[in-house]
Amino acid sequence: MLTLSVRCQRVSCQLFASSSTTPLAQTRSYATQPKKGQIVKQASQGFKGKKNTPSGQMEHGKKDKKMMAFQPLPVSQLPHPLFESDRPDTLALQSFHPEMLTRVVESQALKFPHNESDPFRIFGLPRNILVEFRLLSKPCSVIRSVTIDAINKLDAASDKNSKESRVVLTGPQGCGKSYLLLQALQYCNARDWLVLYIPRATNLVNSTTAYTYDMRTRTYSQPIFAYQTLQRFLKVNALRLEQLRTQTEIEIERRPPVPPGTPLVELINIGLKDQGHAPTVLGAVLEEIGKQTIFPVLLAVDDFQALYCKSHYRDQHFSAIKSYHLSMPRLLLEYASGQKSFARGAVFGAISMGNTTFPLPLELREALSLEHDRPYGPYVKRQPELVEYARGLERLAVPGSLSVPEAASVFEVWMKDRAVPSKPNDELFLTKYSEASGNARAFVWKGLLSSMSA
Repeated sequence: MLTLSVRCQRVSCQLFASSSTTPLAQTRSYATQPKKGQIVKQASQGFKGKKNTPSGQMEHGKKDKKMMAFQPLPVSQLPHPLFESDRPDTLALQSFHPEMLTRVVESQALKFPHNESDPFRIFGLPRNILVEFRLLSKPCSVIRSVTIDAINKLDAASDKNSKESRVVLTGPQGCGKSYLLLQALQYCNARDWLVLYIPRATNLVNSTTAYTYDMRTRTYSQPIFAYQTLQRFLKVNALRLEQLRTQTEIEIERRPPVPPGTPLVELINIGLKDQGHAPTVLGAVLEEIGKQTIFPVLLAVDDFQALYCKSHYRDQHFSAIKSYHLSMPRLLLEYASGQKSFARGAVFGAISMGNTTFPLPLELREALSLEHDRPYGPYVKRQPELVEYARGLERLAVPGSLSVPEAASVFEVWMKDRAVPSKPNDELFLTKYSEASGNARAFVWKGLLSSMSA
């Protein structure tokens, strides 16, 4: 009996050792057939990492695993005939080019350029568009009638002060406001505009970045977000910024003033070398590009209503900080309200109707003449600061439903990418279109993509 217990202990120790040496990251692949006479050892499927693995490597493994969401497996790991297909690797679509954007290409799908300097690759994307672009083999969008209307406004704004072109995209949830804002961004970038894009304005007020109190301006600065904005703005507009120079002397705390005639790239590098200077430098850069008339400027903000909502930031007394007391939202609100402006350019914003954490506030709803979703009246309190920041905004309504030709183009894109396993036909298209009542997001997610999990 003693010998048997010793053997059991040895076997258990061997099993524990084999499970502890199992790699942390696991990948899906097909098992290779063993050769004749070959002995195959069964590896344990433990979920623990190595004992001597540093904590930093463990965290890196978890991070890599999260980043692989919605990423296709390599072809070498899909040798089974079930995954073989005769379809092309990418969608055969025409490229998104500003000269093509006329009424002729309405209801057609165009692919966005595929290079590392695209604005949406550097500034980022709203979450729903990011997931769709990862599912599609090529980022693309359908040109709608409202797209041409927005482009016409941008063409008119290219020679006007931005005070006259402060547009907010409105419409029901899922109607395509974020896609329209992205199309406007791509159009201006291709037209040689200076572009600044904030894809998720909720991150400015949801207390996810560091903030410090600035005694000089009596506001709460957000140095990390300002630093990231400067970095992305420089990378997207590097060739245009190299042609610009400062027109006035710029004072920056704890360093000599920046003299007139300094290249604008050098001014941006001051904020990139020290995060503490980033909020001041960002404000100075926007003022300088607002004075020049060589390039038009587009300031595009998604989740625009979050700038007017209650902030999740707290002061030292744990009282809520107003959004206009934070440096980044205040800077954007000043340009949205016309208190600051660009000599040539426009300010475009898109509101989110489905965000329950940051809903559309009363002040902005009344400025845009939108229908009320809750009781209101003269006795409901309104903040005078927000009323002033919302004054003069122009509304551009996005249709709540896709037209039949527009929906047909969306259907064709997802069919070519084999998103729907069933055979495409008119009956399937009309069924999904009717189920979604023409809503763009519901047509894709609740109509076409829902059949993948059925």
